[in-house]
Amino acid sequence: MAETEQAMWYVVHTYSGYEKKVAQDLETMVENRRLQHLICEVKVPVEMAPEIKDGKERMVEHKLFPGYVLVKMVMTDESWYIVRNTRGVTGFVGASSKPIPLSQAEVDKLGVETAELTVDYKVGDNVEIAAGPLEGFVGLVESIDMAAGKVKVKVSMFGRETPAELELGQVKPL
Repeated sequence: MAETEQAMWYVVHTYSGYEKKVAQDLETMVENRRLQHLICEVKVPVEMAPEIKDGKERMVEHKLFPGYVLVKMVMTDESWYIVRNTRGVTGFVGASSKPIPLSQAEVDKLGVETAELTVDYKVGDNVEIAAGPLEGFVGLVESIDMAAGKVKVKVSMFGRETPAELELGQVKPL
């Protein structure tokens, strides 16, 4: 388990259009060779975007970084060799002799890892707004959307109830 703690995210360059195939082949190879302790995760960052075709709108998956796959791994000669020699991989981003891992700030910015969000309030609770233009106000939680990371709060301002949509981290329980 100590090795997994050293696992870092690396960016692997692939032939454009082969990102999913590379990720799939790499995951299969890791499973077959039982290397889960060295190569922990393989991701192709995508986003869903609306597209109109033939007058109909539908959601289509778009790659955020065409030609790149993100791999969380412990860098050893064996793991480097496995990734580097996967069909469709042209190399790691960084110096050819020593790939450079992403910094924690880059990982956070790219949204590669999502931390489990927990909140210590529920619908119907009074909360204090801790950040933003309504900082210091107290409101009543109307709804919580964990997937979007939003909370709807009804705040009493100037004798009127005013709805506000905030980030989960902008609100704290009383």
